Amino acid sequence: MSGAQLTRTGILRMALGGGDGGADPLLAAEGGEERRAPFLLRALRIAVVVCLYWFTSIAMVFLNKYLLDSPSLRLNAPLFITFFQCALTAALCLGLSLGAACGPPCPSLPAVRLDPKVSRSVLPLSIVFIGMVTSNNLCLKHVGVAFYNVGRSLTTVFNVLLSYVLLKQTTSLYALLACGVIIGGFWLGVDQEGAEGTLSWTGIFFGILASLCVSLNAIYTKKVLPVVDGSIWRLTFYNNVNACVLFFPLMMLLGEFRTLYYFDKLGSPSFWGMMTLGGVFGFAIGYVTGLQIKFTSPLTHNVSGTAKACAQTVLAVIYFEETKSFLWWTSNLMVLGGSFAYTWVKGLEMRKVQEDPNVKSSEGNETGV
Repeated sequence: MSGAQLTRTGILRMALGGGDGGADPLLAAEGGEERRAPFLLRALRIAVVVCLYWFTSIAMVFLNKYLLDSPSLRLNAPLFITFFQCALTAALCLGLSLGAACGPPCPSLPAVRLDPKVSRSVLPLSIVFIGMVTSNNLCLKHVGVAFYNVGRSLTTVFNVLLSYVLLKQTTSLYALLACGVIIGGFWLGVDQEGAEGTLSWTGIFFGILASLCVSLNAIYTKKVLPVVDGSIWRLTFYNNVNACVLFFPLMMLLGEFRTLYYFDKLGSPSFWGMMTLGGVFGFAIGYVTGLQIKFTSPLTHNVSGTAKACAQTVLAVIYFEETKSFLWWTSNLMVLGGSFAYTWVKGLEMRKVQEDPNVKSSEGNETGV
């Protein structure tokens, strides 16, 4: 998964926790203009945006799986693939920003330029960001696409833990029960993968690490956003530029340059075409995620993401012609159901807080853990 997707998605999902991630033009609501639009037009816009989000996200996962673990490609260089996608994301950010500067002013594309001082300020977040994108790709490399959603499903659980440990924010009992369902589904899924002989402990390790890094990335992002004037666009640019620099010693340490030297398809146009397509999809998912929230809401975005994960799992089982047991499907339903329940509970809690600011403190005293 690319840097653009994970940076924006981490912040947007944390929005349900009530954090102020800073204003960004891509995520701005349309307000009165959107409300005045005819119902059918608004419904059509929402349907198109949701379908675009589903298509981009699912296609990107399948494409990355091909690049990371295809028997026909046989390229064992996951860091290089991640590096290339980060470099392409940074180049696209810069190119689109320069294009907008040369044409009519576009508030959605603020000017970006490399400021070493800002880059150093963003560096701690970039280290977490590297861990996040790398562990996501390594998880996808070692587990099947069908199990990928379960393998990295503990992000919500880490959000709750880190919010309490680092931010001293309590969580309601109902939200904790939803987290318990997610944990139960995760362990059942691990058990069923082991029973089917397809379990990869390496993939499980990187899935857990990816979940932790996504949570840390969201928390650190809220702290770093003021450095880039609250712009997700600029933060994406700096994060990916820093990542490109930091990936070089890691690739040298793990011998990936030697692997690339002996890679027989290094001069193949089709290989570079797939690499470029993967990077473009990774960049695009950040934008379509913002569009989905713009035309719906953070709550609807999370519900759509949960439904998309279900469709992705079913498609993967069909595409790879896999046969799964009843308990394996139950584990997926538990993870998806727990994620949906958590999203719903947090949405209701935010609505209560908006209606009565005193509810938050009283609920925290009664049910907070």
